[in-house]
Amino acid sequence: MTRPAVDPASDTEGPSDAPPAPTRRRTSAAVWGALAIVYVVWGSTYLGISVVVETMPAFLSGAARFVTAGLLLAGLLAWRHGPGVLRVDRRQLISASVVGLLLLLGGNGLVVLAETSIPSGLTALLIAVVPALVVMLKAGAGERPGAGALCGVLLGLAGLAVLTLPGLSGDVRIGGVLTVVAASTLWAIGSFSASRIPMPKNPFAASAYEMIAGGLGCLAVGLVRGEQRGLDLAAFSARSWVAWGGLVLFGSLVAFTAYAWLLQTAPISLVATYAYVNPVVAVALGALVLREALSWPIVLGGLIVVGGVCLIVSTERRG
Repeated sequence: MTRPAVDPASDTEGPSDAPPAPTRRRTSAAVWGALAIVYVVWGSTYLGISVVVETMPAFLSGAARFVTAGLLLAGLLAWRHGPGVLRVDRRQLISASVVGLLLLLGGNGLVVLAETSIPSGLTALLIAVVPALVVMLKAGAGERPGAGALCGVLLGLAGLAVLTLPGLSGDVRIGGVLTVVAASTLWAIGSFSASRIPMPKNPFAASAYEMIAGGLGCLAVGLVRGEQRGLDLAAFSARSWVAWGGLVLFGSLVAFTAYAWLLQTAPISLVATYAYVNPVVAVALGALVLREALSWPIVLGGLIVVGGVCLIVSTERRG
C-alpha cells in the first residue's frame, strides 16, 4: 500500500505539470481499498476472538498477537525501506505508544476480555457506538456538530441503552456489556487523538509502534491478572491456534495497519464508517458459525445504533 495522499508532488507541482484528477482517483482507490479491508476483516475478528478465548487467556493472547504483528511489520518496513524508516523522535514515540495503549490495550484488550462472557455479535454492536463517542469528543474540543450529527448521537446512545437490556435482564453478563462500553470509549479517544498529536510521519511505522506498545500493555495486565499461572500451551485447541494466527496476520498486520494509515490519510468521519459495516459482518458470522442467538434487544438496538452511525457519517461528510 502506498501513500498517494501525502505525495509531495501534489503540493509542489503546478496545474501545467500534472492534472489533479488522476491523483484524486488514485487516492480514492487507496482509501477505499483500505476501508474495504477494515470493513470485512475487522468484522470477522469478533468471531476469531471468541474462538481464541475458548482456550487461551485473554490479555496474554492479545499481547502475543500484537507484539508479533508489530515486530513483523517493523521487520518488513526495515527490509523494504531501510532501518531509517523506523526512526522517530521521543514525542512521536510517546504519541504512538499512547495511541497504541488506548486502541489495543484499552479498546481491543477489553473486547477480548468481554468476549469471554458475552456473544461476539453483541460485542460488535456495542462497539458500533464509537462514531457517536467521537462526535461527543469533537464537541468537547470546541467543534460544533450539526443537527444531524447530534440526532445521530442521540440515536446511537438510545441503541446502546437497548443493547444493554440483555445484561440487565440477566440473559448475558452485565459486566461484559459494561466492559465493551469502556472499550468503545477508550477506542474513540485513541482514534480522536491520533490525528491531533505528533505521530510518526510514516503511518506504517506508527502502526508498528502502536502494536508493540499495546501488546506490551496487554502483557503487563495479563501478568497482573495472573493469567500466566498454570499456563499450558498444550491445552490450547487447534482451532484457537488457527484463529490466533488469523488475528495476527489479518486482524493486526493487515487490517490494523490499514486503519492506522486511514487515521492519518482520510477524514475520521469517513474512517468511522467501518463501525456500521463491522457489526453486520460480525452478527452474521456469530449466528452462522457460533450459533449465537439473536434476541429482540440485540436486533432492535443494533438497527438503532447502525442508523445513528449512518446519520452521523452522512452528515459530517456533507459538511
